[in-house]
Amino acid sequence: MMYRSEIRGRGGITAKVVEATASPKGKRITTLELKYPRFIHSELMTHRQFSRNASSSRAIPIENMMDQVERRHAEPIEWGKNQKGMQASTTLDGVQSGKAGRIWCMASCDALAAVDGLNELKVHKQLVNRLLEPFQFISVIVTATQWENFFNLRSHKDAQPEIKELADCMALAMRAPEYKEGSHHLPYLSSDERKYDYTEAASISAARCARVSYLTHDKKEPCELDDLILADRLLSSGHMSPFEHQATAMSVKHLIATSGKGYTHIKKDLSLWSGNFKGWVQFRQEL
Repeated sequence: MMYRSEIRGRGGITAKVVEATASPKGKRITTLELKYPRFIHSELMTHRQFSRNASSSRAIPIENMMDQVERRHAEPIEWGKNQKGMQASTTLDGVQSGKAGRIWCMASCDALAAVDGLNELKVHKQLVNRLLEPFQFISVIVTATQWENFFNLRSHKDAQPEIKELADCMALAMRAPEYKEGSHHLPYLSSDERKYDYTEAASISAARCARVSYLTHDKKEPCELDDLILADRLLSSGHMSPFEHQATAMSVKHLIATSGKGYTHIKKDLSLWSGNFKGWVQFRQEL
């Protein structure tokens, strides 16, 4: 998979632009693939204008999760000194930071030992992997049309350093690509695969977005038939979030042709929305 841009930050944090599309009216939609410490995942999840899919502790084999943590465990990029309030205005000195890092590393080793013991007892991964979550990196796909609130809050001195680092990487990644003009936004599809009709192409894209849950979307050789089968299984079982990353540009012509299917609401400024997308009709809403 060729990415349009990739930014590597501190502490193993990365942001890649997978797809960047501008509608004929200039409305932008962007899909990013992110990697960051799982302990800040809740910070990203508070932003409801984001569509997202993430790697799952319930789906990834215990041995794979252990290997990931053993190779590089997630840890803070700054060791803030405790004080009142939510922000640390000062950091520990070099000696104290070194001690803090060693203690964190010892905690990850203890967690690995506990996981190994539970794995020998054949305890299911949906339970065992939870012990490693503070030390995991999580892979997340995010698609949105509105980013201002996120960057205002997270690219800010008061944000936790790790989420600020992530937001800064995302902002840099989004500045790099040229937004290609088009009427369809289809992450993870090659130019050859866009020959399919929109429903099929969007279903293939959705299946590849879903695979982030078990980390194979960028490792498995693409197969359109397998993707369509997976998309059908997701749809029939009601797993709809992977269908939120694909979209069609809003237009009067499209609105009339579809009789408004997928258009969900109008805001006070008279802007048309489709779920959490502005200016684009989300595939999930059409389904």
